[in-house]
Amino acid sequence: MALRYDCGEVITAMVTPMEKSGAIDYDKVEALAEHLVNSGSEAILVAGTTGESPTLTNEEEIELVNTVKRAAKNRAKIILGAGSNSTASAVEYSKFAQKEEVDAILSVVPYYNKPNQKGLIEHFSAIAESTDLPIILYNIPSRTGINMLPETVAFLANKYKNIVALKQSLGDMDKLTELKLLCPNDFAIYSGDDSLTLPMLSLGAHGVISVASHLFGTEIKSMIRNFKTGQFIAAKNMHQTLYPIFKKLFMAPNPIPAKAALAHEGIIEDYVRKPLALLTEAEKEDLFAVLDSVKAELNK
Repeated sequence: MALRYDCGEVITAMVTPMEKSGAIDYDKVEALAEHLVNSGSEAILVAGTTGESPTLTNEEEIELVNTVKRAAKNRAKIILGAGSNSTASAVEYSKFAQKEEVDAILSVVPYYNKPNQKGLIEHFSAIAESTDLPIILYNIPSRTGINMLPETVAFLANKYKNIVALKQSLGDMDKLTELKLLCPNDFAIYSGDDSLTLPMLSLGAHGVISVASHLFGTEIKSMIRNFKTGQFIAAKNMHQTLYPIFKKLFMAPNPIPAKAALAHEGIIEDYVRKPLALLTEAEKEDLFAVLDSVKAELNK
């Protein structure tokens, strides 16, 4: 069965390139978006957590979206991070996203205030009723403090056709099985953790919203394609080759290691906004050793 809305199998949660001053480097934004489109990304998520969304202004988000659109030239879908722990704010962000004519939005489970499942249903219902855009729900208990249960996701997916997918950042495969059993067949589930992509594919996930695809998008796309065409050993081998960098990119809060790795590759500069802090030189050496080792293994 076709999906109710298909954002592709590899979506990159894009970092936001910055200058030393903390200003956004829009030339590097354009170059990075071009790089992502050319290396397997079928959609680009702008202003997600990986993009340091808590520190971005509305004006910056508008310019980011427009810059990525120019670079993508309709070769990749544009998804905007539009979530909030305030339902009223999330509704306004969703309307803003529709005005900016993005392809879809990502809306995170409200963080810090810890609503119950009834509160989650009311929160996401208000968002779904405020926009015609496709909505990807985002469940990440490690950041939000609560877990959106499969029954809650299924209720929303069945009630609202514009709730089209879930980004699941939770390593509980039983919960994924429950999601697949309860949700409509045309509702897509994405891995929210690179290291869980292959296990989640085996239980019916559609793809990944990835950080590692900044560096290994083509390889991740190949892994997914190999799995879906029955080339399971090739998919497993790629997963095992990439696994060290999947884990090392989270040696410090995301997106600090990803930005350091991209700077090591000469794609962007290595700057983040406070309260994030750059890796130490020793940490960079550790990261780069793993990055270079994985690249060498792929080039054998």
